[in-house]
Amino acid sequence: MTGKVYLIPTVLHEDALQTIPAYILDAIKDCSVFFVEQEKTARRFFKKLWREMVIDDYQWFTIHKAEQEVKSAFMECLRSGKNIGIVSEAGCPGIADPGQVLVEVAQSMGATVKPLVGPSSILLALMASGMNGQCFQFHGYLPIDTTERKKKIKELETDSSKRNCTQLFIETPYRNNALISDLLQTCRQETKLCIAVDITGTNESIQTKSIQEWKKKPLDIHKRLAIFLLQV
Repeated sequence: MTGKVYLIPTVLHEDALQTIPAYILDAIKDCSVFFVEQEKTARRFFKKLWREMVIDDYQWFTIHKAEQEVKSAFMECLRSGKNIGIVSEAGCPGIADPGQVLVEVAQSMGATVKPLVGPSSILLALMASGMNGQCFQFHGYLPIDTTERKKKIKELETDSSKRNCTQLFIETPYRNNALISDLLQTCRQETKLCIAVDITGTNESIQTKSIQEWKKKPLDIHKRLAIFLLQV
């Protein structure tokens, strides 16, 4: 019998264990193998949820970009009937996450895939932004080059205007302020920008303002976890 695959959410912030539903622990206990983005982080997270867990009793694989040998190990575990947990570094597996490649493999094998409820910065930010939740797109990281990034911002703004679509994107934390600067320089005055920082953390801040309003007092979020939403 083919094993099952549990998509196990993790916290967005270490101090936010209350965002993890109690039934996640049942799923962890039903697994014998874990494929994780970062083994050290996943082990620490599990021990906080289940202090008695004997870490070395389980098989651990690091996903990286799901190289062929990792895929092969994943398939072998499923074929042998082992239940597998996939764990992202933060939030929900398969959403802006390399675990998606393994879920694709599980689906191709006809395995049962069980997605479990947990915090997603994409959905939480969209919920709190006041922007269109009927039509939205997540773009991941924008280009690093300033010229290319500004060009992409204009494209997203134009597309938002045409389709009334909310555009979501992220940035490496140490480049947050540079991205904000480019947004303020590039977007129309009336375009709305939501900056969601440290979601579920003690310093959480989710603010939606027009570009004109943001220019009056730009936000300094250097090296903080953030997600950005734009809508015309």
